[in-house]
Amino acid sequence: MPYVVTETCIKCKYTDCVEVCPVDCFYEGENMLVINPDECIDCGVCEPECPITAIFPDVTEEGSRWIELNREYAQKWPNLTRKKDPLPEVDQYRGETNKFDQYFSPNPG
Repeated sequence: MPYVVTETCIKCKYTDCVEVCPVDCFYEGENMLVINPDECIDCGVCEPECPITAIFPDVTEEGSRWIELNREYAQKWPNLTRKKDPLPEVDQYRGETNKFDQYFSPNPG
């Protein structure tokens, strides 16, 4: 049961989750993070660290919709192992819905 990052992260990119991950399975895109589900050890320590509730187990309805995107971009984006500041526009986009179609960037971070 790996954990995955969902569209809530887009345009926010908090990295509190990265700091607690014992296996460094987070990868950074231009405006969101993903978890490599093949590296995740299912410990769940990242989930409560996310201040915007963007991380879910893949067995949930929300998580299952995002597992393939997480897997794909974990292969393309650089590994992130340290906490960084969130995106400057975080307050503007926090809580917005349907962000994937409007704002998702396939570019690496």
